[in-house]
Amino acid sequence: MTTDWESRYQTGDMPWEKGTPSPGLVEYLQNHPPLTGKILVPGCGWGHDVRALSHSENEVIGFDIAPSAIRGAQSFPAVANEHYLSGDLFELPSGLRGVFDWVWEHTCFCAIDPSMRESYVRSVSTALKPGGHLFAIFYLNPDRDTYGPPFGVTPTELDGLFGTDFELLNEWQPGAAYAGREGRERMRLLKKKNL
Repeated sequence: MTTDWESRYQTGDMPWEKGTPSPGLVEYLQNHPPLTGKILVPGCGWGHDVRALSHSENEVIGFDIAPSAIRGAQSFPAVANEHYLSGDLFELPSGLRGVFDWVWEHTCFCAIDPSMRESYVRSVSTALKPGGHLFAIFYLNPDRDTYGPPFGVTPTELDGLFGTDFELLNEWQPGAAYAGREGRERMRLLKKKNL
């Protein structure tokens, strides 16, 4: 099953568009040093998380399959060194392979069909440098889980999917979330293994 994301943006059918960055990400950034280096944000939408991450000591690339999402992201004032590209995460351009220190995951993983999750892990691993980090919020049990998107996931499934390529460094429930998602998300920090 595939979703026509471009059509969803063009018709305004965007329930994921909350107008603000992820509360869990904002909470983390308020209590920790900013992420430095080169950061990829797949499925960036209108780029709220991209701008939250962006500062003078990093470069953040917002990446989305829907050109209308990228145009929406580019309509906001720039914060620092953020850029936006349209493309398919599963056919990652050569210039985006092995160059990122971080991948920030918020809404891409839960949006794709669960049959594509192993491909997602490979693509994220391919984007990262050896020893790079995947920092993520996973949506455990969305209301539309049966039909999706979004699609839920269990911590055990996450362990199985990411365990080969990544080492889990930390895991916690964010204290802040969008209304209705309280207690339904899990944040994870993972490090790419040197395989």
